[in-house]
Amino acid sequence: MKDKNFKINIPKEVEFILNTLEKNTYEAYIVGGCVRDTLLNKKPKDWDITTSAKVEKVKAVFKQLGCKVIDTGIKHGTVTILINNTSYEVTTYRIDGKYSDGRHPDKVEFTGILREDLKRRDFTINAMAYNYKEGLIDYFSGINDLKNKTINCVGNPIKRFSEDALRMIRAVRFSAQLGFDIEGNTEKGIKCLNKNIKCVSIERIREEFNKILLSDNISRIHCLYDYGLIKYFLPEYVQAINNNYETSLKLKNYLINNVSCIPKSIHVRLAMILKYILKLKYINNKNIFYDYDQLAKESQEILKRIKYDKNTIYNVANIIKFYNFSIENNKSIRKLLSILGEELTLDLLKIKEHDILKNNNFNIKKHYKNCQNINLNLEKILKEHQCINIKDLSINGDDLIKLGFRQGKDIGKILKDVFIKVLDDPSLNQKDKLIDLVKKNTKFNKN
Repeated sequence: MKDKNFKINIPKEVEFILNTLEKNTYEAYIVGGCVRDTLLNKKPKDWDITTSAKVEKVKAVFKQLGCKVIDTGIKHGTVTILINNTSYEVTTYRIDGKYSDGRHPDKVEFTGILREDLKRRDFTINAMAYNYKEGLIDYFSGINDLKNKTINCVGNPIKRFSEDALRMIRAVRFSAQLGFDIEGNTEKGIKCLNKNIKCVSIERIREEFNKILLSDNISRIHCLYDYGLIKYFLPEYVQAINNNYETSLKLKNYLINNVSCIPKSIHVRLAMILKYILKLKYINNKNIFYDYDQLAKESQEILKRIKYDKNTIYNVANIIKFYNFSIENNKSIRKLLSILGEELTLDLLKIKEHDILKNNNFNIKKHYKNCQNINLNLEKILKEHQCINIKDLSINGDDLIKLGFRQGKDIGKILKDVFIKVLDDPSLNQKDKLIDLVKKNTKFNKN
């Protein structure tokens, strides 16, 4: 289908690339996600261009005009043109050969036919092209699937998923991001080939999983369970359900009612999910006592296996570890701040507050009021810049050396002991008071 009356507002840099290629007798279109997002009234993140020009011709044309051209995927016909510090990928129409490794085509054949290029793409909503001259090109009913809010493979789903197994998780990801349903034959294809996901690197899987985590439809994670995909990279999710329909429904509802209410943060949402599924595992083992230290350690091992970065692993583990931390007074708030820092403490309190609100416990009003009081006290502590870290002390190592203490580990120990006292009573955090405290307390006497 071609619609010459359809109009898309294209950035001037993209228009320049299209016009330049057309002036040099080549076809050129914007393609894929930028067309899809524009049709959905979303702002495209990237503008990709497809062209009949071979990569050598693309390079020659734009270098002659003084543009910086970067070889980003010559083997697959892709170069990146840099204009005004923004990158634009330009790829030659191509036909992919057999995918022996379930990831890369064994060979790539370049073609001058746009339809051949579009039919190798994953989903119909990503297989549309556009330029001002020809309008919208939609050979595979992508517009209809957008209207029907459907994720549908281009052609045979078995063929598409055999080419790149990650497309199975991408189908769920697009479903989550767009709020679309996955078409029946596409679903069957995923269920038929789910074991092929083992051939995909964990890093690629993790990036798609993260996008589902940050979507408005986080409950679609449960589709990864229904389609038999999640067991290959997060088997703990399956273990938590333990072939129990009621537990499966309970976990799905938890994603909808609890996790989706939390701000879109990778480490916060991971912490909520891992805390819950690891607790379910203990329940399945008839163990009603939860050791949050153990849950934190297990979460670290899971995230290391999925190759998350150290910062994410640290944040998730500490949210879980201190989830049950008793906050009884301002001293305990300052202590928590000293351990976790401001950002992570706020994340933890948000989780606890959401869990309380979604709990049917008869003491919910009391617990929620306590949460509100903690937040008010936390705000006061931060506003008053109360001491929550050794570096916030009004004295430092140099002050102790002037008092006659030897430089070395003893200095650090004294500062730590002083800090503990200031956590208990922030009014002590004045230089003269702390120096007097050090002088008078035999615990701090010089050797």
